[in-house]
Amino acid sequence: MRPSKSSGITTVHEARSALGQRLRELRQQAGMTGKQLAESLSWPPSKVSKLENGRQTPTAEDIRDWTEATGGEARTEALLTSLHTLDLQYAQWQRQLKAGFASHQNSIARLDARTRFFRAFEPTVVPGLLQTAGYARERFTQGITTLNVPHDVDEAVRVRTQRQEILYRPDKRFHFVLTEAALRFRLCTPDVMLGQLDRLISLSTLPNVKLGIIGFETPYAVAPWHGFWILDHDRVMVETYSAELNLAQPSEVKLYGTAFERLAAVATYGRAARALITRVIDDLSSEVAEVPGDGE
Repeated sequence: MRPSKSSGITTVHEARSALGQRLRELRQQAGMTGKQLAESLSWPPSKVSKLENGRQTPTAEDIRDWTEATGGEARTEALLTSLHTLDLQYAQWQRQLKAGFASHQNSIARLDARTRFFRAFEPTVVPGLLQTAGYARERFTQGITTLNVPHDVDEAVRVRTQRQEILYRPDKRFHFVLTEAALRFRLCTPDVMLGQLDRLISLSTLPNVKLGIIGFETPYAVAPWHGFWILDHDRVMVETYSAELNLAQPSEVKLYGTAFERLAAVATYGRAARALITRVIDDLSSEVAEVPGDGE
């Protein structure tokens, strides 16, 4: 199943375009051309065009300047509310992580506290709530290199590890579905990955944690396009290279809920899942054993 028109990035573009249309209406009601408005604000004419056509997201200052220049001050707060909603939908990592990964982990912890039922599908990485400190350190280190954000790996690892305490709370429920690829991708050193795999086996026995693994040989009912989290029945979170998408429209939550159900239905659980993880451990261990030591 390909992402539909209602999926994240398309919806964000539509929201940005709708905001641009409302700005255009204010300009037209004021009887101003785009060039005239740009000149009154000392902007390049291209900025007005980009904002109106949804090719650029305005800042709060842009909206205040626009409404003042067009005599639409009464619409300022409504437009700022729309901008805030858009910012929540599409949160660029450079803005989210300007204070570092630890600050963002604290924000997620506050969201964790409000959530009762977590559903997560990950095709390439082990979910953060299941990560060992060593695996988490590798993820944050790679993220810092990719995004060029403040280096606070130690604190970020500490906060992520602390977040995992909710796995032991009886009022929380968790359903994780991973692909076998997530267990085999070389995203860290073999010894770190072996520790991570062992932890997955341990966590799979918790009474409120359901861990499913989709083996390589399993036919998919839904293509594993990307990872996502569904928090209760209210929000879907999707991470891209550039941003975190927060999707809350009922149609979007329903779409991802259906995709999760189909992915979860073909996963293996319990002893079968642990046997699959053990097989991966055995394969990795044999590779490590074949590498000559320093004294050989």
